[in-house]
This record gives sequence, structure tokens and C-alpha cells, in this order.
Amino acid sequence: MQILPSLVTGGVERGAIDITQALTAAGWRAIVVSSGGPMMHEVERAGGVHIEFPAASKNPITAYRNVDRLISLIQEHNVDILHARSRVPAWSALGAAQKTGVKFITTFHGNYAAGNPLKKYYNSVMARGDLVIAISQFIGDQICDRYGVPADKVRVVPRGADIKFFDPAAVSPERVIQLAEAWRIPDDATVVMLPARLTRWKGHKVMLEALSRLENRDGLRCIMVGSDQGREAYVRELQEDIVRLGLESVVHLPGDCRDMPAAFMLADLVVSASVDAEAFGRVIVEAQSMGRPVIATDHGAARETVTHGENGWLVPPDDASALVDLLREALSIDNETRDQMARRGIANVRENYTKDLMGERTMTVYQEILSDQFGHGG
Repeated sequence: MQILPSLVTGGVERGAIDITQALTAAGWRAIVVSSGGPMMHEVERAGGVHIEFPAASKNPITAYRNVDRLISLIQEHNVDILHARSRVPAWSALGAAQKTGVKFITTFHGNYAAGNPLKKYYNSVMARGDLVIAISQFIGDQICDRYGVPADKVRVVPRGADIKFFDPAAVSPERVIQLAEAWRIPDDATVVMLPARLTRWKGHKVMLEALSRLENRDGLRCIMVGSDQGREAYVRELQEDIVRLGLESVVHLPGDCRDMPAAFMLADLVVSASVDAEAFGRVIVEAQSMGRPVIATDHGAARETVTHGENGWLVPPDDASALVDLLREALSIDNETRDQMARRGIANVRENYTKDLMGERTMTVYQEILSDQFGHGG
């Protein structure tokens, strides 16, 4: 049984669905507990069972009552493993696991801020699994260093790209043309893409500042694709910056995109400009899977997925001067260098960061925790 707040959008949700597929393919029964959302039908399509549950509530009374609710579900469905993917429901899940004796696993999905003792304690529930899955080595090290978890309780299972979906050969020209027309991208444009939800730490402002310093922007288009998730004030800030920096003809904010493989095919260069360290950074490996050169900020898990000069470039975070230098370099590489980088990026993903590999590694953790080697921790 996997528990998470909701099934709206994001890496936590996608991970739960991917693992549901892996479980059902292996003949296991997969249950997902959440408050629901548009992605819950994907759980059912993957062969799992979705149970609607107030898992997203931050009300302490609801969280307390959720312990007994979870105990009932664990007993009703004969659950062997309870897998928590987010902090709020993890507290209820921990209580239920302790009272029922089921195995308790957490996946540490985020680079959680821990600026004060209360926040650190709140986060610490994600480090209290019998085994703790880290989505990158960066997060694995953080779990051990910050929360004192023994290294032998941490299992690094990187996120994975769906290489059947993110496959250049699987994207028809019609899909790419349709998207180019919707976004009004000229045929001869050079396209730089920053795929990220519109939130401050994703580095849109650093990107805008770097673009403003490019001497020649003729024919350049920068597509900042991603949902604002209701952050209207931040979007207004970005629009004001675009006007102030004279980038109205260069930068486009098209909102969310339902066909990211086609979007990547439009891009000559993909940028991940996050000013805070990414816990994993799925768009980096998705872009590499599509054979796109990537610039990523030199911290967090990007150091694991990008080898500077081989399958992309690393740039210091929050440094517009360094970013504009790399933009110049990346946009000027010849076709042979671009093809070599594309091949290395595709190979990197297929060897290390596929959805199937993530599923296999997670199943290994599940099998391990059911062995006699591990008792119930908490």
C-alpha cells in the first residue's frame, strides 16, 4: 500500500503510478491511498486499486484519526508493506505501522528545508522507515548526514524516464508541427527551453537575466513551459521582467504542456536553472532521453545525471553571467558535437535512469524488507 497526499501532478504521483505498474507486472497487489485527483484513473489503468482517503489534510486531528483509518485498511486488505511518499500522510502511516507491525518504507522525494528544529522534526518522519528510499545519492547522503540514519538503512533508487514515451523515434512530425504552430515558433527559430513549473526556485529570473545579456538574439525563442499552479503574482513578476529586459519577442510562457516529448523535439537546448538543489530533476533525464543537450545547475542530483562536456553542461546556480557564457557555448556547437552529446545523453538514461530500472530496484527493496533480515524499526 502506497500513501501520498493526492494524485494531481508531480514526481511523487508519477512515482506511485510507475511502481503500481511494476508491482502488478510482478503479480503483487498494489493499493494506492490518497485524497484523489485526475491521476487516480492512471492507478486503475496500471492495474492497481485506488482508495480515497483524507491523506492531504494537514489538520492534526484528521492526521491522528487517519492512524485508525489506516489500521482498518491494512487489516481489511491484508497489507504487508506500507510505503509513505510524503510527510503529512507519513506521520499517520508511521503510527499505523507501529500498531500493526507491517513493514514501513518511506521514499524521501524532496530536498526538504530544515532551517529550524521543528521543521527538521517534521521532515524526520521520512527518515523513519524500516528502509528509506532516496531518489538520488545526493538525497541519500542528506538523509544520513542530517537525520542520522545509518547508511545500511538507505537504498538509492533514482527516478526514471519512460523511454517508450520519451523516445525521439516515437514522436511524429505532425505532433511537433502542431505544437510549433500553437506556440507560434518560426521554422528557422533557435529554441531554448526551460521546462519547470512556474515557481521562484526554478530559476526563471536567472534565465531571463542571462538571455538579456546575449548580444545576438535574432531568431532566438525561449519557451518557459510549465504550469503556474496558481502563482499569479509570480507570473506577473516574470512578465514585467520580460518587458523590462526587452525580451517580449524572445520569451514565451505557454503554460502547461501535455506533450512534452514533442516539446523537447522542438528544443535545440534544454535548461534546468534551479537555484535550489534538485532532489533528482526528472526533466534533465527526460531531455537527455530525447537526445537534447542540457544545461543544469551544478548542485544536487544534477551532478549525478549530467557529466559536464559529455552529455550536457553544469553551471553555478543563480549565476546569470556564467549561464550566458554557457548559452553562447551550447548554441554554437557544431552538428557532430551535438550528435555525440545526444548519443551520450540517450545512453546515460537507458543505462541508468529508466522507469523499468526504477521499478526493478524498488521491487528489490520490497523483497528485501520482507526477508528476515529486517525487523520493524520506526
